[in-house]
Amino acid sequence: MLSIPTLKYIDSGNFFLMAGPCAIEGRDMALRIAERITELTDRLKIPYIFKGSYRKANRTKLDSFTGIGDEKALAILKEVGTTFGVPTVTDIHESAEAALAAEYVDVLQIPAFLCRQTDLLVAAAQTGKAVNVKKGQFLSGASMKFAVEKIQDTNPSAQVILTDRGNSFGYGDLVVDYRNLPEMQSFGVPVVMDCTHSLQQPNQASGVTGGKPRLIETIAKAAIAVGADGLFMETHYNPAEAKSDAANMLPLDQLEGLLERLLRIREAIL
Repeated sequence: MLSIPTLKYIDSGNFFLMAGPCAIEGRDMALRIAERITELTDRLKIPYIFKGSYRKANRTKLDSFTGIGDEKALAILKEVGTTFGVPTVTDIHESAEAALAAEYVDVLQIPAFLCRQTDLLVAAAQTGKAVNVKKGQFLSGASMKFAVEKIQDTNPSAQVILTDRGNSFGYGDLVVDYRNLPEMQSFGVPVVMDCTHSLQQPNQASGVTGGKPRLIETIAKAAIAVGADGLFMETHYNPAEAKSDAANMLPLDQLEGLLERLLRIREAIL
């Protein structure tokens, strides 16, 4: 069970949703996306956490978009939370970022490639914020118990969330092993399926990550059927124009129908 104070509808019996743009590109786009998702999740009584990266540290090329400025983007995240009454989540990449980001958001997210970085996990736990750890593409679900232990040993009251985002499959593809979801749930923490990053095709010759967004619904449906506690999706009103992860995001106008179909699956398995 999540214990984030501002999370609404937690007793609705629905899965919770972490969704928003890959990166904060500006104030207007963030507020526009947050407003639409909040409208949907309020109507459907889905607990909602707004997601947006204040800085993108893991980019293939040096000239890739990384952000609009740390404090500027973090201030936008805080405004989203205040305006719509929803918690917010953003990535951190180094230990020194934990305390800064914690002043603005409710959940600190540890990127998959960094899930074994002890100092980063400890710093996140010390802030007292909830910590969402992405499972490394190179790890089994069972291996994530050590990330949970590092956080909980540092701060026994810390809320830990684990998120699966697929496993490396060859040099430029990922595959989802749904056994990882119940495996990670056995640690007594909420488990989320990242329905967009699990469809990435990294390390493309162009230097821009590819993806298969047409399969987002497939990944999401399977995750709910398996019993995922939450879903993670990046979405944008025009993914083709997005400055980060354009190849993987769900078009915002497709979110409503998808959530409605997922709720029917959730009802069927309860």
